[in-house]
Amino acid sequence: MTATPQGTTDTTLDPERVSLLEALAQQRYFFLHTVEGLTDDQARLTPTASELCLGGLVKHVALTERGWTDFVESGAMAGGEDADLEARANEFRLLPDETLEGVVALYREVAAHTDELVRTCDLGADHALPPAPWFTPGERRSARRVFVHILSELAHHTGHADIIRESIDGQRSMG
Repeated sequence: MTATPQGTTDTTLDPERVSLLEALAQQRYFFLHTVEGLTDDQARLTPTASELCLGGLVKHVALTERGWTDFVESGAMAGGEDADLEARANEFRLLPDETLEGVVALYREVAAHTDELVRTCDLGADHALPPAPWFTPGERRSARRVFVHILSELAHHTGHADIIRESIDGQRSMG
């Protein structure tokens, strides 16, 4: 489960795609570094004032990224105003029948699919966002903007993960 930064050596890609892939690889490295060497029980701990745990964060990031890549591919997006509240809460937990290794594997699978889309899709293609209180009515989002959003969300949750990991055993991702 060792995290390693994986940029791209594909010289056939344009600089924008290379930049997106490299930025995603760097953030994924830091994010997955926060869970290296943890047991499932440690990945379920909530040692801060929040209810967040590391295993749940990995699962949430994977499921959210998959939702956005579905949007890029089809314009459809699960969740929104009609989301099942219990399922949404469980997205942030490592449930008893789940393992850290399993959610990391899911995340790696989702990330590989995202990278393939970054390499191949029309970055300017856009879709209307579904109705939700957090989207402006009628707003559209391009694939490019979705990938920047995925990167932003990943960086945001990497910060959460770093604080949680430091609270568990003192390990810090960057220093």
